[in-house]
Amino acid sequence: MPATDSATGDIDTPRLRLSLAFAERADARKRRNVAMVKVALVVRLVAKPGKEEQVRALLAGAEPLAKAESFTPAWFALRTEPSVFYIVDAFANDADRGKHLGGEIAKALMAKAPDLLAEPPKIEKADVLGVKLPG
Repeated sequence: MPATDSATGDIDTPRLRLSLAFAERADARKRRNVAMVKVALVVRLVAKPGKEEQVRALLAGAEPLAKAESFTPAWFALRTEPSVFYIVDAFANDADRGKHLGGEIAKALMAKAPDLLAEPPKIEKADVLGVKLPG
């Protein structure tokens, strides 16, 4: 029979204590990941007329590449108008941001930019002032 804390009436079992310890450790990891996000990139893309769907598909297809980058804790591909897209991603430091800029997503984007984009991508470096990530 499980022990009961006489002061609170809470049930205390080794399994419950272990579950709580795992939950506390997971919460601490999530807090560290959020605290680690210090710098970002904001990239504006304007599709050529008739190329909007190809740009959308390119960005949607980049999601698995972004997920594979352990140094990129936040990555978004956004569309604000039919021909205007953004990539917004965040990193712990400048080195990780630099790795991302030399990574597979950037290579694919730059290779297809002349065919798909009406203007060169506008890449802006940003400092993260506040963050709320899932978890």
